[in-house]
Amino acid sequence: MPTIHGVTRRSEGERVVEELDLEFGNGERRRYHRVHSGGHGAVAVVPMLDADTVLLVREYAAGVHRYELGLVKGRIDAGETPEQAADRELKEEAGYGARRIEVLRTLSLAPTYMSHQTHLVLARDLYPQRLPGDEPEELEVVPWKLDRLHELILREEFSEGRSIAALFIVREWLRNHT
Repeated sequence: MPTIHGVTRRSEGERVVEELDLEFGNGERRRYHRVHSGGHGAVAVVPMLDADTVLLVREYAAGVHRYELGLVKGRIDAGETPEQAADRELKEEAGYGARRIEVLRTLSLAPTYMSHQTHLVLARDLYPQRLPGDEPEELEVVPWKLDRLHELILREEFSEGRSIAALFIVREWLRNHT
């Protein structure tokens, strides 16, 4: 691991940007920047309606200015576990709760310069229950068969990397754990 000789921090809204003065094992020194996301992390939820069907949501994505198809996602609130946040987000965005919730792993967005972590959560044994969310409009819920994942990843409206990775991970996990 490189030796950290110094850290300079500055706030930029909800984020903190750090500049690290690093020395590597070969004596080379460099300055790296990293972004610390505010908050307690996030969840990406793979809600399984049945053994073969995942529930996706279609919502407006300001970054690409279009409606995007993806997984239920959201921030973990203070005092929540990833499991609790996943169940809450699932109720808010898709109108379902889950009796079985398992965190499979964490995913990073850009580990070379961001500390943000997203917990990949598998939600099963779903039941209808809606909580009010913070979305400006009700999200469309789209059932999708996992055996048609090859079609989904080619759709322009399905481009978010965490959703793509999560579905492949869950598909393989389910093959080995059911």
